[in-house]
Amino acid sequence: MSIKADQWIQRMVQENRMIEPFEASQIRKGISFGLSSYGYDFRLSNVFKIHRPQKGETIDPKNFSSLHFEEFEGAVCEIPPHGYVLGRSLEYFRIPRNILTICYGKSTYARCGISINVTPFEPEWEGFATLAISNHTASPAKIYAGEGIGQLIFLESDEMCAISYADKQGKYQAQQKITGAKI
Repeated sequence: MSIKADQWIQRMVQENRMIEPFEASQIRKGISFGLSSYGYDFRLSNVFKIHRPQKGETIDPKNFSSLHFEEFEGAVCEIPPHGYVLGRSLEYFRIPRNILTICYGKSTYARCGISINVTPFEPEWEGFATLAISNHTASPAKIYAGEGIGQLIFLESDEMCAISYADKQGKYQAQQKITGAKI
């Protein structure tokens, strides 16, 4: 007998405390979030770092500076035209050793020229996800705390990975706050 995907995700959440807080159904108030048929739509917290570029600034991932970020906390964050902000997931994740996630942005935002970039959550990674949220338009764009920002798709392996994110002591393991690029 097979198990439905949403039931499998609920079981994984219960056994591993995989998502906290966890919403066991799809909530359609505002931009939807919660458990979906084959994944989980996660929310955006109310903490942001808005990039305020300086004339002539070069962004270098090998020498990342947070000097030109304005910290902001609120229910609505406005992204400057052609700009980006760093945000954080509302949910804390604990990914089991035999699971990998793929993350996609919500189509509601994509249809407005707003995209997110989040790398896959590797086996045994845990923490709040740092999100790079870009505004591809020539107008300011709004994003909303406490509402859906992205969807995770869970891929289960039939065997445990050889080396997990925890094993290799990944540099973004157990992050509690918005974390900039690290080398």
